[in-house]
Parts: sequence; structure tokens; C-alpha cells
Amino acid sequence: MPARPPRTSTFSIVARDPATDAVGVAVQSKFVSVGSVVPFASADAGAVATQSFANVAYGPDGLDLLRAGRSADEVVAELTESDDDSDERQVGVVGQDGSVAGFTGAGCFEFAGDIQGENYTVQGNILENRATIEAMAETYESADGGLPDRLLAALHAGNEAGGDARGEQAAALYVVKPEGGYDGGNDRWIDVRVDDHEHPIDELERVFRIYDVTLLEREPPDEYHELDDETAEAVTAALDEAGFCEGTSTALGEGDTALAAFSGANNFENHEIRALEDALARGWDDADGTSEDRLVNAVWHGLSRLDRK
Repeated sequence: MPARPPRTSTFSIVARDPATDAVGVAVQSKFVSVGSVVPFASADAGAVATQSFANVAYGPDGLDLLRAGRSADEVVAELTESDDDSDERQVGVVGQDGSVAGFTGAGCFEFAGDIQGENYTVQGNILENRATIEAMAETYESADGGLPDRLLAALHAGNEAGGDARGEQAAALYVVKPEGGYDGGNDRWIDVRVDDHEHPIDELERVFRIYDVTLLEREPPDEYHELDDETAEAVTAALDEAGFCEGTSTALGEGDTALAAFSGANNFENHEIRALEDALARGWDDADGTSEDRLVNAVWHGLSRLDRK
């Protein structure tokens, strides 16, 4: 008898933001590169998470069924009824039509279960407790921010409430929306993975913040703040420590500045220099780290109050 593939002991959330037509999956597991197995999404259909001896065909097949007009409940029924091993599977489905469904086979290892709410489903297997998925649902419903922020908040809450009984290893955040990809060329709005890490959700959030600042656009602020006084001095010192002041005419402002060099080195062309100054002025006190790390973190904090486009 051939060896069975390892089971994806996992907790995930699948959700949709009807205001932006964004839909996606966030997942954590004691399973290397879980982002290559669990999440599937398409802006013209919806999103699917497949786990617990995952049948990865559930992903593309489920999206095809959603695209053909099936509801999430109908998708789950068709996928599981045609699968001889469905009692060991777990799947969550959210359609762009707003339908939601989850399935946990009777043969999934405990604790295993799923919870559905408006525009989302959470599911998990080999968990410490049911509180893991309850915390995910409650946090997703109450969290502030856009869809990616709420998905990450749900992952953190699930992990803190108990999480995967086998521990932590990998996490992923995959969100699509119409023309959301790089330069509008596809629907892959957010695609961030941590394949092997001691604290994968923390690392996923760190990498997502860099992704957010670099690739995602924000609405402009109603009023721009200028860098001045002690904050300007601290930002200038950080720019100098990171090596951006050498060869520039000045540290801050437009033109040949250290701030412009920092922006170019980090691919922050999505944001005008004055928008970066505004973000640094607003976010500096909340930022962690030193030198270039703190500069990037401060930009994220300063921009996070603005809606993503």
C-alpha cells in the first residue's frame, strides 16, 4: 500500500468583502509550505480552503463550480459526494455571490470543526480546542481594517486561543479582487507566504506590511503632515544610519534627498514623497526597530489609517 501524504493539521478562514469584491484565505498549520496546499481563490468565483488530508482538486474544481453558478453549499455537496475519502476532508467555501459553507468529515482528527458567519467560514483540525475557531470567528467579526487586516487578526486570535495541537510552522495570506494584481494585470491582490518559521503568523504579518507598503495603493490623505522638530531629526538620523544620506543634497523634502533614495531602494514608488513624509510623521512614534527597519515600519503605521484602493 502506498504511503499516505501527511495530513494538514490546520486552521483557516475564508472570507469576502462585499464592498470591494475582495475574497481570500488566511491559514496557519504545522505543515511546511501550507500556502501551496490550502488556499485557492479567483475574483470571478470566490475562495476555497481545503485541508485535513487535503484533496487539492477541491480548489480548482470548487472555483469552477462557483463560476458556473453553484452556491457554496452546492459546491461542498458536489465535491464531497464524489470523493470516496470525504470523511477525512475539511473544506471551507465562500462565493462571490455571498454564499458560505463549510464541511468537516467525521474522520478528521480532533479537535476538528467549522463555523460560518456572514461572508466568512472558519475551520480547523487537530486543534487544541474549539475555542480556536470560536476566537477566529469572533475576532473577524469585530476587527477593524480591511479584509487582509481582519484575516490576519483572526489567525492571531485562533493561535492565541489554542491553535494547532502540533505547533506552528507555516502560514499564508491569499486575497484576490478584480484587477487587484500588479499593475492591474490579474486578480492576485495579496499573495504572501511563510513556508517554515518558528512563529509563522508573526512573520507573515511582518512580510505583509512590507508587501502592503510596496505593492498596495492607498487613498491620499486629506491633509499632509510635514516632518519637523524631533521626529525630523530622528528620521534623518535613521536615514543616515541606513546609508541613504551619502551623496544627496539633503535628508528630507523633494528632489535629490535621502528620503527619495530610501523610497527608490525600497520600491515605494506607489507613494509620493510628500505622502511618505506624512506617513513617517504620523507613524514614527508607533514604529519598532532601528535604522531602515524602523523607517519601513513607520511608513506602514502612518499609511495604515488610509483606505486601500
